[in-house]
Amino acid sequence: MSAVSESNDQRPGIVLTEEQRRRRRARSIAIALSLAALVVLVYLVTIVKLGPGVLNRPM
Repeated sequence: MSAVSESNDQRPGIVLTEEQRRRRRARSIAIALSLAALVVLVYLVTIVKLGPGVLNRPM
């Protein structure tokens, strides 16, 4: 291993408190829900713009 990777192994890094972990999880869930809502919105707008005739076309 290189000297850089060996020195990185000795540092503990950032240790989050329980409060910080809880807030991070809440933020992650909020971002995931926002992304899911955006996907559903784009899907619904696409279906509305295509109209109901798109379901009756021959395959």
